[in-house]
Amino acid sequence: MLLRPALRLAAPLALLAASAAAPLDAPLRAQAPDTVPMREWPVPWKDSRPRDPVADAEGRVWFVGQAGNYVARLDPRTGQFRRYEIDPGTHPHNVVVGPDGHAWYAGNRNAMIGRIDPESGTITRFPMPDSAARDPHTMIFAPDGDLWFTVQFGNQVGRLSPRSGQVRLVKMPTGQARPYGLVLDSKGRPWFDLFGTNQIGTIDPQTMRLRTYPLPNDRARPRRIAGTSDDMVWYVDYTRGFLGRLDPRRRHRAPHDLRPPHRADLVRHGRRDDRAGERGARGAADFVNDTGISGIGYGACLLA
Repeated sequence: MLLRPALRLAAPLALLAASAAAPLDAPLRAQAPDTVPMREWPVPWKDSRPRDPVADAEGRVWFVGQAGNYVARLDPRTGQFRRYEIDPGTHPHNVVVGPDGHAWYAGNRNAMIGRIDPESGTITRFPMPDSAARDPHTMIFAPDGDLWFTVQFGNQVGRLSPRSGQVRLVKMPTGQARPYGLVLDSKGRPWFDLFGTNQIGTIDPQTMRLRTYPLPNDRARPRRIAGTSDDMVWYVDYTRGFLGRLDPRRRHRAPHDLRPPHRADLVRHGRRDDRAGERGARGAADFVNDTGISGIGYGACLLA
C-alpha cells in the first residue's frame, strides 16, 4: 500500500493566494503547477491504512497505521522503515512530533494519548480523565509546549500538559458537534472545525472558555482547517465543496465562502455542482469536499 498522496515527496499542490486587500468575490486564478520530481515509498505493512505523515527535525517521516495499529518512521535518505508496536486496540489517528523530539499519537479507540521515545521505543501513556473522551483525533503543539487535541465523537476539545500530565477537557454544548480539524493562530489559540455543525470554534488558553462562529450557510460542514500568518482561519466545507475564510477580527460579519476558480481546479475527490447563486468567486462550480488545507503565510493557503 502506498502512503496517501500528501506524503509523496514534492507532489504538486494548488496554491490559492488570498490578498487581504482583494475583494472576496473577485475571480480567483489557480497557478498551474510546475513539473517536479516525485518519489513514493511503499509501506511494508499491507492494508494498514498509513496516514498523517509528519517530518521531525532530522527529516525522518513519522506516520501511523490506523488499521494496522502501529506508529512508524521512514528515513527518506535510506528508505528504511521502523515500526513501533503500541497497545492493542489503539488504532491511532494522528501523530505529531513534540518539542522534546518524541512522537505523540492519538489513541482513537482506547481513549489515550501516547508518547514514544524514538530511540528506545518506550511509551508513556496519558489516559483521558473522562470516559466519554473515547476517541482523541487530531493534535497540535502550542508554543508553550502544551498539546491541544480534538475528540470527535466524544464531542470535546482537550489540552494536555506534558510537564504535569494534566489533561483538561472542554465539552461542546451542541450535541454531536464533532470537533475535527485543528490549528493554532499566532497567539497560541486553538481553532477547530465542528464537523457536525456549521460552526468554527476556538478556546481561550487562559480561561478555557469556548467561543463559536457560525458559518454563513446552514448546510456547511467544516472538516479541515488552516491558519495564515495574518491570523485568518481557512476551512474546507466538506458538504458543499467550498473553501471558506473566517476573519476573527470582524466579529459581526459572517465568514465568506470562496469557490475554486475553474472546473477541476483545486479538487481532489469531489463531485460537480452547477447550481447558481452561491456566494463566492464567480465561475466556480466544483466541490473540494475531501481536501486537505495548510497555511503558508502571507495570507495564502495550500490545498492538497
